[in-house]
Amino acid sequence: MPGWNRGGRSEAEALATLSAYGSRYRRVVKRVGLEFEIPATMPAFSVVERLAGGSGTDFGAPEAIPGADREPIGTGDLARFGAILTACWEAFDDAAAAAVGLELRKGPRGGGRELEGITRHVLEAEQGYLSRLAWKVPRREAAILNEEMRLTRQAIMDALAAAERGEMPERGPRGGIIWPARYFVRRVAWHVLDHAWEIEDRAQPLVISEDL
Repeated sequence: MPGWNRGGRSEAEALATLSAYGSRYRRVVKRVGLEFEIPATMPAFSVVERLAGGSGTDFGAPEAIPGADREPIGTGDLARFGAILTACWEAFDDAAAAAVGLELRKGPRGGGRELEGITRHVLEAEQGYLSRLAWKVPRREAAILNEEMRLTRQAIMDALAAAERGEMPERGPRGGIIWPARYFVRRVAWHVLDHAWEIEDRAQPLVISEDL
């Protein structure tokens, strides 16, 4: 399921973390009426492909393209992907709205973007991902952040519709690699939810228990 992506230092740790986030992911896709069953036990996971990672893998990104993601998409896939992306975007928007006026907890070394910085980062990433489908966002002068988000999301749906019609070129205008549409959806959904959950976690007060 696009968006249900977690990483770890080992395969076992990655699968354990993936399982732990299953309930959070289920709440996301439930927004658009999609069913999602979490494997009851670790042996219930079936690993169908193992891929070599890269620098992005260390940050949890689904950097390598699975073989299944190279399959073309059809009309049914387009509707399903649209629903999943809509659910992820709504989850991000709700997390951001709930965090307005709150101070997000910093990392152990005092790092971490503020809310507007996270939102801008997600927007710019999606615009960059669009170039991997040889697609651009229509430019509007002095567009506010929310309008930029709306335009970018609409451009994503337009690009996927073009991919479903078989209109994606094999190479970008400057010779860049074109992502398969299925992988594109996986990458966008992962990134949006990764930061939605970051906002949710960092907006919560840190509780430290001490043994007395």
